[in-house]
Amino acid sequence: MKLGTAAALLGGAAILSGAAAVYYWRIWPAQLLFPAVQSAETTPTPAGVRPGTPVPVKVAAVLVEDVPIYLSGIGTVQAYNTVNVQSRIDGEVIEIHFQEGQDVKQGDVLAVIDPKPLQAQLEQQIAIRQKDQALLDGAVLDMKRYDTLVLKDFATRQQVDQQHALVDQYRAQVINDEAQIDYARNQLSYTTIRAPIGGRVGIRQLDRGNFVRASDRATIVTITQLQPISVVFTLAAVAVGQTRLSLGQVSAPAVALGPDNTTELDRGAINLVDNQVDQTTGTIKLKATFPNLALKLWPGNFVNGRITVDNRRNAITVPAIAVRHGPRGDFVWVAKADQTAAYRAVSVGQVFGGRSLIERGLAKGEQVVVEGYYRLENGSRIEIERVAPKAAPPSVQATSSEPG
Repeated sequence: MKLGTAAALLGGAAILSGAAAVYYWRIWPAQLLFPAVQSAETTPTPAGVRPGTPVPVKVAAVLVEDVPIYLSGIGTVQAYNTVNVQSRIDGEVIEIHFQEGQDVKQGDVLAVIDPKPLQAQLEQQIAIRQKDQALLDGAVLDMKRYDTLVLKDFATRQQVDQQHALVDQYRAQVINDEAQIDYARNQLSYTTIRAPIGGRVGIRQLDRGNFVRASDRATIVTITQLQPISVVFTLAAVAVGQTRLSLGQVSAPAVALGPDNTTELDRGAINLVDNQVDQTTGTIKLKATFPNLALKLWPGNFVNGRITVDNRRNAITVPAIAVRHGPRGDFVWVAKADQTAAYRAVSVGQVFGGRSLIERGLAKGEQVVVEGYYRLENGSRIEIERVAPKAAPPSVQATSSEPG
């Protein structure tokens, strides 16, 4: 009897438990019974941040300042002047007066060609001139006698005219002799080869003792002028056309930068925009002049260029680190007055000195997040720690002594 009663009681309890379970499942949602389902279907809380806990961030104020607008491109360094020193006469090189790699001034003696043959030709021409001068002097005396005799009918008019013609002939010969002497002197001067420009000489290509001919055009040495120096930049013609630059002579500050696009090599100015666009590439060439006082620019090398074409007044700027890049474009996190962060799409126009020029999307007086943005969501509560703004660098200024 006791066993039957116990079995009955257990059966009744099981029935009541089943009914209670059915009622529980009908009344309570599955999400309350299985929290894992909820965590898979909702946005997780950022790591290390409890729900409702403010995210610590650093912010910086949006500034209004003057911003230099510039174009960037790659340039090729070219010597301001390059001269291949060659002989203008035939002869043997008997002296070399320069060391490879040294700096020379205009007019410095570089080499000497054997002058003896040309010196002899000069002396020969001088002797011929003296002979013809003597003939002219004698003819002039005879002409004066004939002019006197014809007045007394002791000479005919024909004799007088012939003597006058002879005098003119000798005078012409003397003039020709003078020209031959000048030519011989010039040829003799070419035996001393001087530097036509100031600059730095390269590798000597002709040694002493060699015979040179003017027709061979053999180069003795090459001189390159390094101070100042030229850089030819190649930029997109469309970008140049949107600036104040025009074809021909211009003047725009330029900076030559190293391969890291940060190290400043020299400052100068654009002084020429080429008069035609390369149709195959859609680019145009801009020629700049740099003082190159530190000799950091070498002919044939490549440099990065930054050409200032305008100066934007009262522009909106933020630290460049505040600008983030997403699939829908650039954006920033704005710190709102209610201590929350808001997503804001922006348009960046120029990056300069660690700051970004904002074309649209922000206004003066707003604040943007510069640290801590990785843990933010739209509407996240934030705890602000301010960052002192850094002043923007001054606009690029030209220092070239030969503006365009």
